[in-house]
Amino acid sequence: MPDQVNILVIDDEQIMRDGSSRILSKDGWGVITAENGQLGLDVIKSRYEDIDVILLDLMMPGMSGMEVLDHIRAINPNLLVIVITGYATVESAVEAMKKGAYDFIPKPFTPDQLRIVVRRALDKRSLQKEAEFLRREREKSLRDIATEKSKVKTIINCMGDGVLVCDRDGCIVLTNPAASRMLKVSETSLLGNFLSQCNLDAELSKTIDESLKAKDLSYSSVSQEFSIGQPEEIFLRAHIAPVRSDLGETMGSVTVLQDISHLKELDKMKSEFIAMVAHELRAPIAAVEQQLTVILSRMAGDVSEKQEKLLARAKERTKGLLGLIKDLLDVSKIEAGRMMQYKEPLTLQEIIQKVVDLMRVEAENKKIDLQFPAPSQNPLIHADRTSMEGVFTNLISNSIKYTPEGGKVWVTLAEEGGFAKASVSDTGIGIKKEDLSRIFDKFYRVKTVETRQIVGTGLGLSIVKSIVDAHLGSISVESEEGGGTTFTVLLPKGSNPATG
Repeated sequence: MPDQVNILVIDDEQIMRDGSSRILSKDGWGVITAENGQLGLDVIKSRYEDIDVILLDLMMPGMSGMEVLDHIRAINPNLLVIVITGYATVESAVEAMKKGAYDFIPKPFTPDQLRIVVRRALDKRSLQKEAEFLRREREKSLRDIATEKSKVKTIINCMGDGVLVCDRDGCIVLTNPAASRMLKVSETSLLGNFLSQCNLDAELSKTIDESLKAKDLSYSSVSQEFSIGQPEEIFLRAHIAPVRSDLGETMGSVTVLQDISHLKELDKMKSEFIAMVAHELRAPIAAVEQQLTVILSRMAGDVSEKQEKLLARAKERTKGLLGLIKDLLDVSKIEAGRMMQYKEPLTLQEIIQKVVDLMRVEAENKKIDLQFPAPSQNPLIHADRTSMEGVFTNLISNSIKYTPEGGKVWVTLAEEGGFAKASVSDTGIGIKKEDLSRIFDKFYRVKTVETRQIVGTGLGLSIVKSIVDAHLGSISVESEEGGGTTFTVLLPKGSNPATG
């Protein structure tokens, strides 16, 4: 229900007070009366928030209407006052209007005249209340925004991760102390400056700029790692994402920075530990394998058939263990950045042919047709020879292992754009669809009935991918369970010496 409308009538004449009360009450309005100015002011002081309109007689004994009007303005200038003048003098009405009266009505007046002037004042009062409500709501909203902004700033400043928020023009509009500390740039040098002015890591600035310019709505976020500072180098991981409006328009970008130096240190310690253990194990296990070979060759005396089987199984296990040690050492070299010792111009045909020749005996033992047809193109690459031999030895060896007797393995070589493209295909057991996404993970091996008896470490393909990535190339796999597998390696072509 709407609030009760209250009208205060201040008049020294009883007949005017009673008449006004009777007329106005019929419209459902509440009426309060006062017989002189002082009593009227007492009512106003105690109940001014409840009073909507005041009818004030200008000609009263004692305190005049003009004096009462002055006091009303002092109490609350927003109160609407309609002055009543008994002599219809325009001058007194004008004077009252100058003092802040809203309207006037001359005596004598009809009930309709009174209702019209009061209703007009009430409409004005309604607008005042609405304006006051909107003003309070606006102030409340501004306070809420300021409070929310303060909360967000406090939260961001207390975060351990660094935060950089850029507008669509690449100007940093929000940051925190953590970002300043990680990037080794003062907060004042970041806030309000463009990316190009902040002396940030070149790759970081480039990625942020790309996120701001990305038109593809599927571009959600990207992560990258980089290092800051010498000699006390720290490693950072940045997660960068564009900020878009409801219509898909890019409004800016958010970058969250994480200090991963401790993770890098742990990773380094792990790699060094693995390398140390693998290196220490290799010599004694190799010695055990040699001794087993001596015994199996009967150089140390005769062995029974049962003993031969047990020793052969033991030798196979030690061979697998030596393979694992080799792979672990290769992984530690890759992680330490020592796998590629020397890059030189190479032709892939030469590398692949050498590996195929070495693998041919293994293929013939399984009655597998191993083919490498002469390519029509012989692309030149810049690569580490030993690493490249390792890549194709692993791929071709895997194809032979996972292809049943009587199957086929073939290698093709061609050029595709600016890349040398080598594919190793087979008619083997294939790979399940759900295993394809993890095939290059460390220690991951496809477990099936067919692979149970095949010795492996689960590191080979991970090493292959790391080597190919280090050469700025890519490797992909296509396979179907029971339908064979194809691994495709793309490596950037080098300059041909014949053409410069």
